[in-house]
Amino acid sequence: MDPTLEPLARSLRQAPVVDRDGYEYFVHGVTDGIPPLEPAVLCAVADGIRERVDLESVDKIVAPEAMGIHHGTALSIATDVPLVVVRKRSYGFPEEVAVHQETSYGESELYLNGVDAGDRVLLVDDVLSSGGTIEAVCDALEAVEAELVDIVVVLRRVDVDHADVSRDVTSLLDVRVRDGQVDVLE
Repeated sequence: MDPTLEPLARSLRQAPVVDRDGYEYFVHGVTDGIPPLEPAVLCAVADGIRERVDLESVDKIVAPEAMGIHHGTALSIATDVPLVVVRKRSYGFPEEVAVHQETSYGESELYLNGVDAGDRVLLVDDVLSSGGTIEAVCDALEAVEAELVDIVVVLRRVDVDHADVSRDVTSLLDVRVRDGQVDVLE
């Protein structure tokens, strides 16, 4: 395992798992904001992304609300690349793009503002489960004719179907839930 990511892996192994209507959902600071997210874990996430993505070719970091925000923020601070948050509410701006997202445990609308045609963007999110959020945000980015440089998630669940994802996604760690525990795959 990449030693940079050890603080993240260590904390994941202690994450509780809860049932959300038949879906085994792990609760972690990276994915839920609870328990508190330690600064060492946020630094590990930002460093892990910087090691995997050529940020010289990125104009903007795009992160969906809610749990992509803190990862995008940490990366933005570390790299001086501006951050755009894809919101769950509309502001009604003329250039706003609305898209529908469906995930393993819910659905909602997302709204993209602040990305222009030709912007080279990095999409950052907390976890890849069904891929519904990633696909929705990518649809919005395509609608404004932005150039998607890369997609990075902190965690990829390898124990769920990613059939909704039609794009390559880089993950810092691959995880699965087994017997009520989070396994970090190496």
